[in-house]
Amino acid sequence: MPARPDDILELDELWSFVEKKKNPQWIWVALCRRTRQIVSWSVGPRDWYRCYQLWQGMPQEYKGCHSFSDYWNSYREVFSNQTHKSVGKESGQTAHIERWNNTLRQRLGRFVRKTLSFSKTQHMHEICLKIFIYEYNLSLKSFES
Repeated sequence: MPARPDDILELDELWSFVEKKKNPQWIWVALCRRTRQIVSWSVGPRDWYRCYQLWQGMPQEYKGCHSFSDYWNSYREVFSNQTHKSVGKESGQTAHIERWNNTLRQRLGRFVRKTLSFSKTQHMHEICLKIFIYEYNLSLKSFES
């Protein structure tokens, strides 16, 4: 859905793995607080470049929105100091994205931390996540209609 000038983004990353726990993959997600839709996502290491890919993947109209994240340094390096604020979980400013993380873990066994279900390849890990996000966003869009 198109962005509005007063939209707020919640940013977070969650840990998963491919094949074995020694191969960690971080899922970086940007969620629009108003629509609850995922506006951008990226999978890979927990580093500056992956955070930058999250920002690059956002539709242009969302790049000027205010955003909140945890205190991970990459967010401060990539997102504008004028529109971005790092906060603790107790502030409630990232509650929706934290809830989305729980929804992902509940619905897809491969993203649970202690599980017998896991992705054997990076490609399948990303495809499963992509399908989940598309279906999730479509379900919210049809709900608003």
